[in-house]
Amino acid sequence: MEIPLESGQRKILLVAALAIAAVLIFQASELWLASHRLDSQKLDEMERGAALVPGDGSAWDRLGRLRQWDFVNSDLPGAIADYEKAVRYDPRSAHFWIDLASAYEAAGDHARARDAYLHAKSVYPLSAEVAFYYGNFLLREQQYAEAYAELQRAVRTDPTLLPLAISRAWRSSEDVDQLLNGVLPADAEAYLQALDFFASIHKAQPALAVWQRLIGLGTAFPLQRTFPFFEELIREDRADDARVAWREALTAAGLPHAKPAGGSLIWNGNFATELVNGGLDWRWAELPGVAVDFDAPPAPGGSRSLRMDFIGGSNISLNEPSQYVPVEPNRGYRFHALMRTQDVTTESGLRFSITDPNHAGALNVLTDGFTGSHAWSPVDADLTTGADTHILLVQVVRYPSRLFENKLAGTAWIADVSLAPSSSQAGQPSP
Repeated sequence: MEIPLESGQRKILLVAALAIAAVLIFQASELWLASHRLDSQKLDEMERGAALVPGDGSAWDRLGRLRQWDFVNSDLPGAIADYEKAVRYDPRSAHFWIDLASAYEAAGDHARARDAYLHAKSVYPLSAEVAFYYGNFLLREQQYAEAYAELQRAVRTDPTLLPLAISRAWRSSEDVDQLLNGVLPADAEAYLQALDFFASIHKAQPALAVWQRLIGLGTAFPLQRTFPFFEELIREDRADDARVAWREALTAAGLPHAKPAGGSLIWNGNFATELVNGGLDWRWAELPGVAVDFDAPPAPGGSRSLRMDFIGGSNISLNEPSQYVPVEPNRGYRFHALMRTQDVTTESGLRFSITDPNHAGALNVLTDGFTGSHAWSPVDADLTTGADTHILLVQVVRYPSRLFENKLAGTAWIADVSLAPSSSQAGQPSP
């Protein structure tokens, strides 16, 4: 329905519309100019931008951050003044209260910093970020019980904060019991991340305490998640701990964990299962020109064998498959394996190497190399560990050939690999 308007009324409406449009255009221009100045990262420009929107808390918070974190001309009092304006204009922003709290703490005003953190918590009591920042503040204040409670609250809400929470809590007190009891949730993922942290800083002892909690859960977890932990046990020569933990890890992963037959210390020496590529089992890294697979019996004794096919494309250096083996110092051992080759080229063939990876020169056993074609043949060696040897490294090795025609081709098989205390020490306790 149209409402007829007289000419004068139309003019009044047109003038009003133009006035409203002018006001909106002016306000939009002002907001654009304020945003442009605040994005400039130049202090004087940002000050003029904030002045255009005096009631906008975010503008003053951005200005405060620039003042505080300008490492050339830092202005902490000015930053505090800006943050105080931000929370005055927008007291419901937990982020603004956190920024203000950090500035108060940097200025040495710890009481006001705590009060600002508590304001942030009251604004957003379920925020993992607020709990995490407040927990870290309490750690610096050495108020550990309250700090750990905040950190645990944070990681329960946001598990992505776990690595940082573990690191901060440990570095504050280096007390693994406080970390376990006060910060970490009692679940496998939290404990596995703690294991990764302690492995990364080369601390096996607290890692073992975490491991006991993890095993105590009775929860299944992937074997691969334990590999950094075992790398550290191996690095620190903790043979007994590694041996026990390996069986526990296999159990938790739902994998076979019975001791190898015949008193051998080599795991999966009959290659009955796939290579897990870590821990105390066989390791194999992909190499150009080499393909690895398994052949079913008949190998002598009826065991499965590992087959390596070399395509002849390069003069490769080989030091795998390999396995770390916990042993005892000052003890005699008998190494045994079976090897077969077919058309292996060059004078540099396949052999076994047994060394102490943590003590250079302490032990170095190298068996004869296999080239050409050989039926299944035993490879045996007797060795005695030194006073400091707790871990041995067993490897299949091949050194690069020095011949002109040096490309490695052919196929090699290994089977029935074992390392057991020598018969002369049969009466002694088995490792």
